[in-house]
Order: sequence, then C-alpha cells, then structure tokens
Amino acid sequence: MCRMADLQQAVLARNDDSARELRAALAARGTVAVNLLSSPGSGKTALLEAELRLAGERGVPVAALTADLATENDAVRLARSGALVKQVLTDGLCHLEAVMLRGHLAGWLPPETRLLFVENVGNLVCPASYDLGESLRVVLASVTEGEDKPLKYPTAFGLAQLVVVTKTDIAAAVDFDEKAFLGNVARVNPGVEVVFTSAKTGQGVGTLLDRATALLEGAEAHRPVMAAAPVSGHGHSHDHGHDHGPGHAHDHDHGHPHPHPHPHAHLDAPAADAW
Repeated sequence: MCRMADLQQAVLARNDDSARELRAALAARGTVAVNLLSSPGSGKTALLEAELRLAGERGVPVAALTADLATENDAVRLARSGALVKQVLTDGLCHLEAVMLRGHLAGWLPPETRLLFVENVGNLVCPASYDLGESLRVVLASVTEGEDKPLKYPTAFGLAQLVVVTKTDIAAAVDFDEKAFLGNVARVNPGVEVVFTSAKTGQGVGTLLDRATALLEGAEAHRPVMAAAPVSGHGHSHDHGHDHGPGHAHDHDHGHPHPHPHPHAHLDAPAADAW
C-alpha cells in the first residue's frame, strides 16, 4: 500500500510540474484555459455548445478540446457552434493529464486563440486530481443527479472555482432541492460561486464565457509583449492514446500504455502554430 501511495504521489507531482509549464505556455500566448468536469450526462456538452456559439457572436477567438472514452459525438455537436473543435479519444483512460493536453494542443491551437475550453472525460473521480494548467476549473452537476453530489465527490467540488448547475428547466419535475444542494456545496467549498443554467431555456448561458473573459482581460493587462512560438500544425483530429508513463495509480485498467494518434482532418481549420 505504501509503494502504491508513493507511486500515485509521484505521478501527481509529475503532472503538477507539467501543468505549471503548460499554464506558463498558455499565458505567454495570451490564452486562458477552462477545465470542465462533470459526471456523464450532466449536460455540459449542450451548455458548452451554447457558450461557444455566444463567443463567436461576440467575436472572441475560442477553441474547444473535448475528451471521451470512445466516440467523437461531442466534437460533432460542439462543431455546430462554428468554433474550432478537437476530439481526443482516450481509449478507456478516465481523465486527461497536462502532458497529454499539451501534446494535443501542439500544432493545432492557433496563436490568436484567447479562450480554450477543455471538456474533460465524464467522471468526477480521476479528473479531479489532475491539474491541466487551466486558469478556471468548473464542476457541473445537473438537477437530476441529486443534492448530495458535492458530498459524494468532495475533491471535485472542493477544488472547483465555479460550480454550475445544469438542466434547471426540469428542476421542479425532479424535485430538485436547491437549498440543500447549496448547503452541501458550502460544506466542501465555502464561498465558491454557484450558478444555475439551462441550455434549453438559455438561463445562465454566457456565465462561463463571462468568467473566462474576465480572467482573460486581467491576464492581458499584465501580459508582457512577446512573440508566439513558431510551429507547424494540422486540422481537427481524433487522437487516440495518451503520452504518459505506465505508473498510474488507479484502480482501473488504462489499456494502451503508449501513444498512438490517428489523425483526421475535418470539423475544424488547420492551425497556424503550435508550441
């Protein structure tokens, strides 16, 4: 057990180092990253699609990278917004890691991108422990998931910088107890902002974009002038695999311990640079 715990700490420490490097690289480019975490079926893809469409209407250069275990369905949906979208297929891996994310951004993310939304794998356990170099971490939960969700997943909710409740249009139908939910969030993360949204009615749509834009404006005010790194790139891809060592300390089978990308070229435009 001690060796397993030590191994897990080493893996997380290595990820933290990679996350710091990625955060610095993003800052140098003038890009703010938003990490979206939730359980499967929370409605985060529908909400993100609405946010991306709104970003386009406001003229904000935005891109989205979405991770899934096996399908590219989310990327197809997000691409309807008109934003630059990339699908990452993890082949069973339950989370993204900083070094993986940086590898997927290389050669794909255009230098003019100001906001990057990362839709993590649908899971509130493993992703909660991995910093992706984001500037804003958001945890989403739908009204159908139960008011005790924050207590069941205290790490995910406890590290969130913003909590988003989705599908509020059906809150009454499922007897969602807003007061109880807010109380449970406060127990694991006192003072964190909680917003209520519905991609169907439009309630709260724009909140993610507003919060990310505010961070972007603050970062721009303190950003030194520097040239973007030259790179080469290609368009949208469906990347399978993960570029990390074999020593993950989780109680599930990650499969495929080596990267094996399978690029395609649709859903988005070719990138002008990488890292």
